[in-house]
Amino acid sequence: MQSFPWLRFTGVSVGLMTVGYLLMKATTPSPEKLYNEMAPDLRRKVDAARSLRLAQEAEMKKQVDAQLANESRPDDAKPIWADSK
Repeated sequence: MQSFPWLRFTGVSVGLMTVGYLLMKATTPSPEKLYNEMAPDLRRKVDAARSLRLAQEAEMKKQVDAQLANESRPDDAKPIWADSK
């Protein structure tokens, strides 16, 4: 019974993964390059989605800051159903 050639198997596996990674890096454009190559109508859609996302994040940050400001009053920070009756 022959033993399995682990060293050769490992070398071939690492070689294939390296070739795949290098191929991916060579063919995938950067986000800036992809944005610059877009059609103007797609670029407007991307800009609109980006501004909407930033507005939603700003609103969420404002809510988080408001909740953190209420931590000085622990009764206001509790949920409604957590009454201590």
